[in-house]
This record gives sequence, structure tokens and C-alpha cells, in this order.
Amino acid sequence: DLDQFKKINDSLGHHIGDEVLIEASKRLKENLREEDTLARLGGDEFTIILKDIKNIQDVSNISQKIVQAIKEPMKIHGHTLYVSSSIGISLYPQDSLNAHDLIKYADTAMYKAKDEGRDNFQFYSPDMTALAFERVVMENSLRIALKEDQFVVYFQPQYNAQTNTIVGMEALVRWQHPALGLVPPGKFIPIAEESGLIVEIDQIVMKKAMQQFSSWYKDGLNPGTLSLNLAMKQLSEKYFIQMLLETMHTLDFLPQWLELEVTEGQVMNNPDASIEKLKVISDLGIELAIDDFGTGYSSLAYLKKLPLNKLKIDRSFIKDLPQDDEDAAITKAIIALGKSLNLTLIAEGVETEEQRDFLVINGCANIQGFFYSPPLATDKITLLLNAAL
Repeated sequence: DLDQFKKINDSLGHHIGDEVLIEASKRLKENLREEDTLARLGGDEFTIILKDIKNIQDVSNISQKIVQAIKEPMKIHGHTLYVSSSIGISLYPQDSLNAHDLIKYADTAMYKAKDEGRDNFQFYSPDMTALAFERVVMENSLRIALKEDQFVVYFQPQYNAQTNTIVGMEALVRWQHPALGLVPPGKFIPIAEESGLIVEIDQIVMKKAMQQFSSWYKDGLNPGTLSLNLAMKQLSEKYFIQMLLETMHTLDFLPQWLELEVTEGQVMNNPDASIEKLKVISDLGIELAIDDFGTGYSSLAYLKKLPLNKLKIDRSFIKDLPQDDEDAAITKAIIALGKSLNLTLIAEGVETEEQRDFLVINGCANIQGFFYSPPLATDKITLLLNAAL
């Protein structure tokens, strides 16, 4: 399955999507033997039958070659596209003697590959059937949660470590389940993304967070800038900018209060179209930040073209500071890069005084993490803001 193929169709049109399918088919064929069978099941799903396989390692080797081949950049009608694949594998006769079951099991394993972050392959195992059932139950529960308004917004304060003042908040979704209590995002976000429900959830988070920020400002409080994560599906939505403007207008929310966070992977999936849309957003007076910086595969040439205001250093580089020399060197390099591009810097996942001091000494004063505060419910943030007056 080609990961997030629908987004290419939605943002660039079906003619580009068709060319991607043709190129993917060509790459698949190049990595198979003459005796193997390649078929397109429909949409962006392909089925491969490997004949006379001697051992599982051969299947792994072919699957890895396919994953690598698909992820090479595709140049199509002036667009440079980055596509990845998720592969599920079932084995005859170990998994089943029945063709229908083998296809079903491979499909189940493919969803496991998607759950593991996409761009990989997974072999079927019987426990995946139970997981697939859980997935269906979870998706149905998410649909009910949307209808019954079970999603709430928590805010994690962002501090200037030199002045010890709040400069902004990141809005984070939580699911207030009637039976399970507060469900952490790691449990439901991957399924929400895969099912497309993430767009609706993000719109709810956006509206609730903006409404709360407007209320704080009206009450004379200063929560700083609202940081919202912009999902890949939102960025490719045709009417996203129109919806954003209407929401801000309805809630008396000013553009300068908002910062949208995008990840490297989102931008690099279709850099030219992303840059175009982000420039429109930037021209509205909304700030833009690149999230999880250093973990993706961004081209520095494209980074320079993006209308960015802020660079967010990923927590994976922060957690072992200052002891880990490699992470220390990478963090210093990211700070130097941000400064050379005149970007504001912020580090996420800061948990210790030593981490904070290292960042401040090396030029990154903006801090987000448990050292200052975990994500908090609205009432607790209100108390924090009142105490700062």
C-alpha cells in the first residue's frame, strides 16, 4: 500500500496520482523476478505473489528492496514527490492454505506496518487478528467520541528560560472517554490519522483552543502564542485556509496569536505545493514553526524557501543532554542553523535543570517540557496566568 496516497490525489489531482501509480508499478516490477506475479488490487494497493521462496530471509530481502525503491524521490510533471510504502506479508502454507485468508492476513499485517510508522514491512502473526479487531472497535469509538464531544484540549506552557515567563502554549488533544477516563493521544492518534478522522479532531482542537485563548485575552491575561499542530491531511485540504479564517473571525481570534507547527515529513512529501500553501498562511500574519526538526529528511534548500518563524528542536536530541556528546553537537548545530536563518528556537521535551542550562548557554532560551510544566487542563493554566500578573 502506498502511504497517504489520497493526499497526493487531493492536493495535486488524479492525473498526478495516476503517474505516481505508474512509477510505483515500474519500481515494483524492477525488484521482482520473472516468475513472480504483480497485480494492482485497486486504488493504491498492490498484491505480489512470490513463487518458490526457499526461506523467510528471501522474502525480507525482497520486501526491503521494495521499501527502498518506492521511497526514492519521484519527479512527476515538475513536482518532486516523496512516497513511502507499507507492506504486509502472509506465508503459504504456514499461515493458511486458503487464498482468501492469505490476502486478509497480508492486509492485517500491512496495517500493522502502518501502525509501526509506515515505510516498513511486517509478517503476519495470529495475534494481529485480535489487534485488527481492536482497531475497528477503536475507530468506531472515535466516531462516537466526535458525535458526543469527548475530546478536550490541554495546554503545555512554553517558557522563556531567561525571564521565566510564559511566551506561548501548545494545544494538545486528550480523549475524555466515559469508561476509560483520559486516553493519551498515542493510543488513538495513529488510528485517527489512518481513518481520516484526524481532520475533524484537529478542527475541534483548533476551535476549542482558539476560543479559550480569546477568552484569556479578553480577561486581561497573556497566554502568548497558541501553537497548533497542522496535520498532513489538513495541509492538503482544499478549503483549510478558508475554514481557518472563518474560525478566527467567529471567535475574535487575532492572526498574530497563532503559530502552526508542521513537520519535516509533511513539507517534504510535496515540497513545492507545501511552500505555496504555507506562504499564503504566513501572509495572513500567522507564524509557522517546523516541528520535530532533525528527525526527518528535509532538504536545507527547501528549508530556506519556507516562510518559517520558528524551529522546534526534537525531544530525541534533548533527552540525553548534556551527557551525550553526539546529541550535544547536533543540538548546537541546529541552534546555529536556526540563528543563521533568523529563526526563533524552542526545545521540546526538556525535563532537567541541566538540559535547560545547556540550551540557554548555547543560545536557545525558549523551553517546553516537564521541567516547567506538563500539559494542563484549562483551569490550571488560568491559575498560572493569573499568578503571572
